[in-house]
Amino acid sequence: MGKIHNVEKMTDNRFVNLYHVDATSVHNTPVSYYVASRANDVPSLKLKTGRNDPDGVIIYSIYGEKRDKVVLVRQYRYTLGDYIYEFPAGLVESNEDFHEGAVREMYEETGLKFEPLKVNPAFEKPYFTTVGMTDESCATVYGYASGEISKEAQEDTEEIEVVLADRNEVKRILKEERVAIMCAYMLMHFLKDEEPFAFLEE
Repeated sequence: MGKIHNVEKMTDNRFVNLYHVDATSVHNTPVSYYVASRANDVPSLKLKTGRNDPDGVIIYSIYGEKRDKVVLVRQYRYTLGDYIYEFPAGLVESNEDFHEGAVREMYEETGLKFEPLKVNPAFEKPYFTTVGMTDESCATVYGYASGEISKEAQEDTEEIEVVLADRNEVKRILKEERVAIMCAYMLMHFLKDEEPFAFLEE
């Protein structure tokens, strides 16, 4: 196992920061590594706390009386300079349960009401997003959405189009569009499973 000697905070931003890690590898080789993190300071980094509290939440939601549509957002991302299809998602606020965060984020991004399902914790525990670059982890919340789409609660910095996609549209999106990987895998379930949440059954 490698050994971490020192961690230095390189930036001071609100939502994400860069940290420099000075370490030695298991082969006794010096390592200079950079980590992007949602943590506000060095003591809060997961490499310091050993905890895996979710930074964010991803919402896999089914919509419609026939439960034949999935709720997606087509969002402009500055990292790409283009649009990408994703599930509604967002950061979990301090002292907020991530299920509550999912309900809040669904409303803020889409205007829809979200009712989370109770599932085995193994399916919703926080998993890491891109561990080679960041210690960010996100919990997934599953459930059903209802109501009318609205952009009233979206932030001025966001450019989000809400998409209620049936299976034909999902096929097209996976084939032709840019899609976040965490969303893509779940959309593959949606395509093949008659009951989209069947894989959650114990």
